[in-house]
Amino acid sequence: MSQTIKIISYKSGNIASVKNAFARLGVVVETAATPEEVSGADKIIFPGVGHARPAMENLASSGLAEAIKSFPRPVLGICLGMQLMASLSEEGRTPGLGFFSERIVRFQHDLKIPHMGWNDVYNIRGPLFKGIPEGSFFYFVHSYYMPTSNEAIALCNYHTPFSAAAASSNYFGVQFHPEKSGDAGATLLQNFIDL
Repeated sequence: MSQTIKIISYKSGNIASVKNAFARLGVVVETAATPEEVSGADKIIFPGVGHARPAMENLASSGLAEAIKSFPRPVLGICLGMQLMASLSEEGRTPGLGFFSERIVRFQHDLKIPHMGWNDVYNIRGPLFKGIPEGSFFYFVHSYYMPTSNEAIALCNYHTPFSAAAASSNYFGVQFHPEKSGDAGATLLQNFIDL
């Protein structure tokens, strides 16, 4: 079945690597920089890198924040995209989109920050993780995280346990970068395509 998957373009996303990951799966994705372009999609990818406050400001000023809030079909937030789906980020005291009830907080420990590199995820559940074994490794780069909650569909540990992925209604978020996570990441993206 043909579907249109679009990547939100708001000056804060690693769009090229995400596009390439979908291309390896034989799926061409388009970019969406306006609310009108978002509304024509079957699914949207919400990537993100950088600081929460300017990213959220770009979303709000372009009208994309409201377009994402009113989107009725599957949405996948990646890294900062997942964090902006929360109620608030400590980074710049930035209000989020509110799809997830938890707040985003900064790691407070003596381990190297950002948490960068491969780490295993556990307590996985839900359709995004279909066919992905417990304890699979994904690639992370982040200094802020979502604490564990009832919305978590996968956990990870970096001195403290945190939500590696979360889901609420049609909104899904992953703290790791599936586009950089080898076979496990490719399987997760295929599962999103198949939702």
